[in-house]
Amino acid sequence: MPNTKAPHKPDPYYGYNFYVEWNGIIHAGFRECTGLNSSQTATEYREGTDPPTKRKLIGLNTYGNITLKRGITNNDELWKWRQNLMKGTADRREVSIVLLDTTGAEKIRWNLTNCWPTTWTGAELNATSDEVALETLELAHEGITIDKWS
Repeated sequence: MPNTKAPHKPDPYYGYNFYVEWNGIIHAGFRECTGLNSSQTATEYREGTDPPTKRKLIGLNTYGNITLKRGITNNDELWKWRQNLMKGTADRREVSIVLLDTTGAEKIRWNLTNCWPTTWTGAELNATSDEVALETLELAHEGITIDKWS
C-alpha cells in the first residue's frame, strides 16, 4: 500500500466563528454572512471555418452581493452607512470577512474591494415571537482577494 498523506488537515473549519471588518477596524459581529462567490461568464464564439461547435471564451468576472445579518442593538452604524449613500455621498469601503478556527486564530481572510450597501433591511417585528430582531445589510463589491488561507 502506498504511503499517502493528506495535503491539509482533515478537519474543516466551522462556519460559525467569523467577523467582518472594514477599513482595517472590526466593526461588528454578525450572525450570518452569505453570498461570498465569484463567477465568470463563458462567451460563445464561432467563425465560419471552425468545426461545427462553438468555442467558449473567457468572459467578465462577476461577484455576488454579500448579505450580512446581525441582531439590532443601539449601534446605528450600518444604517448611517446606507443613509450616506441614499443622500448621494459615495462611501465605498474595503471590507474583510475573516474566518477563525476554534481557538480564535485567523485562518482565512477574504478582502472585498469597493463595497457599498445596496440594501438595508430592518427587523421583522412580531409580538407573538421570541426571536431576536435582526437587521440585514446587502453589500455590492467589485472583487475578492485573499490575504491568508491557512
